Amino acid sequence: MASNPLQRKARNSFILGMLLMLILTGIVIAFLILQLKNYRDREEEAKQLEKSICVLKEDVKSGQIITEDMLEKVTVKSSTIPKNAIGSKDLLKTCSLQDKEGNTVSTKTENGKQTLSITINGKAYELKKENVTGSEGQVNYYIEDNNEKKYIELNSIPVLAKVTMNAKTIITSEMITKGNNATSDDIRKQEYNIIILPTQLQTGDYIDVRLSMPSGEDYIVVSKKEVTIPQIGNADSATTIWLNLSETEILSMSSAIMDAFRVEGSKLYATTYTEPGIQAAATPTYPVNAEVVAQLRDNPNAVADAITGLINRYNVNQRDRINSNIQNNIEDADKQVTSQMSDSITKTQQERQKYLDSVATSAKAASSSKSTSSSKSSSSSNTTSNTTSK
Repeated sequence: MASNPLQRKARNSFILGMLLMLILTGIVIAFLILQLKNYRDREEEAKQLEKSICVLKEDVKSGQIITEDMLEKVTVKSSTIPKNAIGSKDLLKTCSLQDKEGNTVSTKTENGKQTLSITINGKAYELKKENVTGSEGQVNYYIEDNNEKKYIELNSIPVLAKVTMNAKTIITSEMITKGNNATSDDIRKQEYNIIILPTQLQTGDYIDVRLSMPSGEDYIVVSKKEVTIPQIGNADSATTIWLNLSETEILSMSSAIMDAFRVEGSKLYATTYTEPGIQAAATPTYPVNAEVVAQLRDNPNAVADAITGLINRYNVNQRDRINSNIQNNIEDADKQVTSQMSDSITKTQQERQKYLDSVATSAKAASSSKSTSSSKSSSSSNTTSNTTSK
């Protein structure tokens, strides 16, 4: 059927409008697709710039041992990660390795691959490992020298914080150091309550124990010892500390304690290291008495090198000055020793009793809580039973 010009014009306008709408819609869709692609590209680029790395999950003090359980994984920008970062638990574990001669193990990265190396007598070797046959997870370490395979026995030693670090810190190789691996068979945990302690001493601090004489002389008896303060009840002990000491150090302390008891005006006191992770241990200067030197010569529990060092420290002139102080107090020396020793024993007994009382109180409270809980459970059961019967 023929259409008039007005109808044709309206139809053509409608078709043209539809075409324009389709073109605009296509442009908008293309723009949105392009924007989505750009967004995904930026997101992928951001992901590539981020990296998962281990950081501290708690505050760490200078001198404190850092263990694997103190690390947690977080995702950070790659640009914020130092090149010498200890970014994984495996790397931290590697930092704790050294052989029996004290040669340290280090990690090298070449072409994106990490390898272990050890320097022996000034020569660097790649440290390789092989699985032990029949033992899952256990490995042997070895080097190749002149085409010969030589097995290396490694020890794991403590990794210490050089400086105080806050939680979320990325650890670098400059922030840590290796602890002392000289843990001999004669190390024992000793308890002392006659040392004058710094007012703000805490568990984990490092101290020197010193003997001060009324004449002004001051001697280092034992150096750089980590302190543990025992809990008496729910509070730290005010007077008692624990120290891990060798046989020779225990005898040095015994000698110094007796000297402190005998000489009026002397004191046995502790000084704290400010940055134990960086500061080296002081050299002990206290000359033990002749009786201890004689005992050490035939002591089967003391390490030979330590005995030699302690005996060499025994200086007759220095010891004579201490003996002179003792001689000046000879009239009251025995009374002072008896009195001071009695006070020390009394302190130990009192703190032991407080500890036992707190243990008994805790056990009684736990038992009472358990009994109450059981009673409530039984009562609830009876109520339910009665309800069911009704």
